[in-house]
Amino acid sequence: MKDFLIECFGGGNLEMYGENILLTLKITIISTLLAYIIGIPLGVILYGTSKDGIFPNSPVNGVVGFIVNILRSIPFMILLVMTQPLAKLVIGTKIGDNTFIFHLVIAAAPFVARMVESSFLEVDRGVIEAAQSMGSNNWQIITKVILPEAKPSLIIGGAIAITTILGYTPMSQLIAGGGLGQLAIQYGLYRYNTTIMYISSILLIILVQITQEVLNRLAKSCDKRIRNR
Repeated sequence: MKDFLIECFGGGNLEMYGENILLTLKITIISTLLAYIIGIPLGVILYGTSKDGIFPNSPVNGVVGFIVNILRSIPFMILLVMTQPLAKLVIGTKIGDNTFIFHLVIAAAPFVARMVESSFLEVDRGVIEAAQSMGSNNWQIITKVILPEAKPSLIIGGAIAITTILGYTPMSQLIAGGGLGQLAIQYGLYRYNTTIMYISSILLIILVQITQEVLNRLAKSCDKRIRNR
């Protein structure tokens, strides 16, 4: 057992795992935050401009929905290749962690937009109509009514988004990025070190499970229907 633990975590391996856990968290958190900064306004537009939305506008809804659907339908690996010239223009390079974050944001933002729209659609229409009857404008309805009412669903959607982005992180090795996924593939798979491969994969799974559990508990604590039981 001692020899096994030394093989797993000795010789600087423990420090290597720690650095890659932090790098994976950095890539995931930054990508998720930026995806939501873009995705929430898009979700508001998709919801608000729909036929039964609070400010219906079919042309705008059609254009935004078309763009979101196109981006969502492209496999991430293909999207990563297609957006390399754009990444070079925006980031200044086609490789590295920052470039990979850029690709993740492009892939995740449309996904987030649809989840936000879906969460908003779960809000009771009667609550919105009550706010409208009291003279609330569209901005007040979105910020004071829809967002608070949709909070549990939005948090659950956040858990899905984060775990999906975590699942994409191994592809960072395609453009010289880092993280646990890159460690598992580059050092574990390509260099036939199954110990590093399995430990990196297990650590990635643990991160996913912790994220899901924390956000699911947070969503339950914010759900008035559960608290009032």
